[in-house]
Amino acid sequence: MNKAQEGDTVTITFQGLLDDGSVFDASGDNDPLSFVLGENEVLPGLELAVIGMEVGDQKTVTVPPEQGYGVHQKKLIEVVDIKALPKGLTLAVGDKLEVTAADGTVFQMEIMTRDEQTVTLDANHPLAGRSLILQIEVVSIDRPTLN
Repeated sequence: MNKAQEGDTVTITFQGLLDDGSVFDASGDNDPLSFVLGENEVLPGLELAVIGMEVGDQKTVTVPPEQGYGVHQKKLIEVVDIKALPKGLTLAVGDKLEVTAADGTVFQMEIMTRDEQTVTLDANHPLAGRSLILQIEVVSIDRPTLN
């Protein structure tokens, strides 16, 4: 049997859970996830878990924040004067704002708090700082051939 290795295209089904048991992401049997190992297409912890698995193997792993959506960074939280934002925005707690950085990168910021003068925006991924439980099954492994 082939063990999954860097460069292989692997197809998996998976379910991603938080420590409280809630599902944050999942593939179905009819909608498996395919990716190339070593191409950084998925979370690092998922890639590490799949390396060495064979077709039909099942595994449950706990992925730490550093190998998932990253650690929660205080530097990605900013208090902004409402007057500095475009007029007409709905600024409710939990709303997301799309922000374009000076380098052209577009990212989402969530409104964490709001008062009459300011809003607190958080650019961390919603799952930053959380450990993730991944239940994985390998459906197929395709290895590139040399021509």
